[in-house]
Amino acid sequence: MKLTIWGAAQQVTGSMHLLQTDNYTILIDCGLDYEKGTLQEENIYFPFDPASVDVVILTHAHIDHSGNLPTLVRMGFEGQILATSPTADLTELLLLDSVNVFLGKQNKASRGRKRNSGPPPLYLQKHVNDTMERFVTIGFNREFKLTDSVSVTFIPVGHLLGAAAVVLCIKENGQEKKIAFTGDIGRKNYPVLVDPEPIPQVDYLVCESTYGGRFHSTDATLQDTLIDTIKEACIKFPGRLIIPAFSIGRTQALVYSLNKIFSQGLLPPVKVFVDSPLANHATEVYRKYPHLLNAESRDFYKRQGDEFEFTELTYIHTLKESTAISNYHEPCIIISSAGMLEGGRIQDHLYYNIQNYYCTILFIGYCAKGTLGDRLLRGDPIVRLRNRDLMVYATIKKTDLLSGHGDHKDLVNTVTQQNPARLKAVFLVHGDRPGMQALMTSLNDLGYHVNLPEKGQTFEL
Repeated sequence: MKLTIWGAAQQVTGSMHLLQTDNYTILIDCGLDYEKGTLQEENIYFPFDPASVDVVILTHAHIDHSGNLPTLVRMGFEGQILATSPTADLTELLLLDSVNVFLGKQNKASRGRKRNSGPPPLYLQKHVNDTMERFVTIGFNREFKLTDSVSVTFIPVGHLLGAAAVVLCIKENGQEKKIAFTGDIGRKNYPVLVDPEPIPQVDYLVCESTYGGRFHSTDATLQDTLIDTIKEACIKFPGRLIIPAFSIGRTQALVYSLNKIFSQGLLPPVKVFVDSPLANHATEVYRKYPHLLNAESRDFYKRQGDEFEFTELTYIHTLKESTAISNYHEPCIIISSAGMLEGGRIQDHLYYNIQNYYCTILFIGYCAKGTLGDRLLRGDPIVRLRNRDLMVYATIKKTDLLSGHGDHKDLVNTVTQQNPARLKAVFLVHGDRPGMQALMTSLNDLGYHVNLPEKGQTFEL
């Protein structure tokens, strides 16, 4: 059995791992690589023949894990794609959104030049439709036989609705070997989502390391942080609070947290707008699977009704409704995408409010270097929006309490659930090199054998 790391090798995006037995080839995740060159250059070609892959197993819907599936199908893959039901639903939303992003970039690059002279899209809606036809959904904690010698089990890991660690049991040459891929590991007590479950004992573990060497804040709770921020931004001063949030996962966690605050009367009523069509669709998927939400969320639903609906909340659908928010002069909270400010309706809200002394912008997620969000967080006094240089007078704040990734301690805990005498090797992926090295040091000290694979590196298991 051979394992080749073809993506998220000493970087965060582009998860893609190829597992080959004597007569069966499995691809675990097929994500977009955002970190080098352009999307087209880095993602249009595969380092293996897509037609040679027998099955794809998808850990969760985020685009750095699912986003290149339509390219794989377009280039010849004809097998099934296995995932949980929520993952399939959310993946379809994200892939269709990616098509819009590709076409938007093409149109932007083509302005003022010959028509369609921008970069060609990686794939179109037809390819997304073809991809979704290949999905086969399976439940959590149920062994699913792929062949007489290969089976797979999905273990809940939080992080996102439907997200799973993948445990493969492979019989080869009279021996049984087990290998697990963590996907992205969530946090305990995260709004709406279940806690990560322990991964059963395996022989090999491919583990994410996004927050290696970093620890989440523990000096305040999420509820207290939100209450204090809203008081300062909207109640003490009659201003507005703008929260850039990723449409799938982060927005639903935030809406539920605000619902608890306002339904308990912990703050006076403040109008809340959710301005993201993708987030609206994703929320419907969350409503579709109440049995997969955590116990607190299910109990809230029994006592008070829909977790994602409350009196002060308005979901914005049309562009006209979105534009009208700028004329709403009472204190309010605006939740909009995208989380790093690189596109979407959030840019319109920033354009009208970045020079507003009574505006607070609260970042609740990671912003990659060079993005508009990163520039605001590092304190740039001037930013460019709509081809205008604007002074930053709004207050900029940040919290990591809604990060969907487990931190260094959570990652170590995931690995230490494995007996080091039986776990033959750990392969760290999905993280930057300093974080991986920090996590490797901690695990080595605990007696685990750890590898930091390079892209394309193959291991005989």
